[in-house]
Amino acid sequence: MSTADPPAPRHHVVVVGGGIAGLAAAHELLVQRPDLAVTVLEGADQVGGKLRLGEVAGMPVDLGAESMLARRAEAVDHASAVGLAADIVHPRVVNAGVWTRGAVHSLPPTLMGVPADLRVAARSGILGRAGVARARLEPRLPAVDLSADTSIGSLVSRRLGREILDRLVEPLVGGVYAGRCSELSLFAAWPQVTAALKQHPSLLRAAEVETAAARPPEGQPRRPVFAGIAGGVGRLALATADEIERLGGEVRRGAVVRELMTHPAAGGWRLVVGSAAAPEVVDADAVVVAVPAAPTARLLARVAPAAALEAARIESASLAIVTVAMNVADVSADLRGSGFLVPPVDGTTIKASTYSSLKWDWFPDDLLVLRCSVGRHGDAAVLQRDDTELLDAAMLDLREATGLHAPLLDADVTRWGGALPQYAVGHLDRVARIRTAVDAVPGLEICGAAYDGVGIPAVIATGRAAATRVVAALGPAATMKA
Repeated sequence: MSTADPPAPRHHVVVVGGGIAGLAAAHELLVQRPDLAVTVLEGADQVGGKLRLGEVAGMPVDLGAESMLARRAEAVDHASAVGLAADIVHPRVVNAGVWTRGAVHSLPPTLMGVPADLRVAARSGILGRAGVARARLEPRLPAVDLSADTSIGSLVSRRLGREILDRLVEPLVGGVYAGRCSELSLFAAWPQVTAALKQHPSLLRAAEVETAAARPPEGQPRRPVFAGIAGGVGRLALATADEIERLGGEVRRGAVVRELMTHPAAGGWRLVVGSAAAPEVVDADAVVVAVPAAPTARLLARVAPAAALEAARIESASLAIVTVAMNVADVSADLRGSGFLVPPVDGTTIKASTYSSLKWDWFPDDLLVLRCSVGRHGDAAVLQRDDTELLDAAMLDLREATGLHAPLLDADVTRWGGALPQYAVGHLDRVARIRTAVDAVPGLEICGAAYDGVGIPAVIATGRAAATRVVAALGPAATMKA
């Protein structure tokens, strides 16, 4: 009989939320510290958050996010780490259009909507002569003042005029955040442009130089901007959950966390999970909260009230994704590029359309799959229509934009309530205050799209960073306390 001391109990870390931020955090915890007990508690019956796979016309499709930025390494690296390296793909067509002034026009080169060459933009059909003439005045203005945050809309309208704001910047930025440039923060929602403005005195000059710098050397292929996963980006969440369980973690679905409190006796945390009628108590040494801002605020109300107050002030936009499928043989429209954006000033129902089966080569050649995005921040009325009305309105816009007429094989309407956080003016300062308040509470971390970027790579980065901070706080495995 051995007289060796029994092994110390494993530290238990609970991740609240099984979206890609929470899954990335749990995976990183197990990679860095295989000795940890890691549990993911996801309230829905499936993991992934805004990464969700569905099926239309017998084919897997993304009903949420459908691509990831490839110029940031986090998402592609993570896909490789969870066994999807061989399935990473890039769009076969990338050129998008803008549906405005009665036609879908090719999008000229821009830096997030700011024209890289006004002459090219003037020939695009998107801008009128007066709008181009107004923008040409910008180089005469003083250098952009970056001493204080302001709205994207305010800056662009002052320097380039309303037309470039309405017809180029608004559809591009709105396509990312489902928000309005009059409310979105220059510093938080336009970081690429903000960084460029630190080097260049004007928006036009920044767009010109940065766009030129992104071009590959003569004779070399352009580096892909976006990436996907054959069979749908939603596979990333499913593969991550599988890998967490392979590494010894636990992923629980349908486990709604109703309350989070400190556990003074054990020096850790206590979570109340499930219904009020049959609550379950889960104890943890550390907690990572990886849910949207509103539920984060509710969970932190008792343990980090200052952070909760700030998180509650982060608003969100709801939207719907309408996905349709047709036989290619039935389609007479000439669809070019990867899809089109729509300026909100034009008053259409849809704000963007993606030609999914033209964009991704893993779809069969005889099937046309399109998706339309509906809804912007503060625009609740359009989403109050039922699914049939939304589908009819989206198809009407598609027909007007492209001339598309074909019987539908299948269709799906997916609603995303509070899907996209809105980075209002002052967002970076708000996030700093939230983090300061959370940092003051040992064993507590936060991550997700509400803080440092809504794209998949940025969200994964927040999850990894939260995991790294937890590991640092717990200390080396050999010195863990019982």
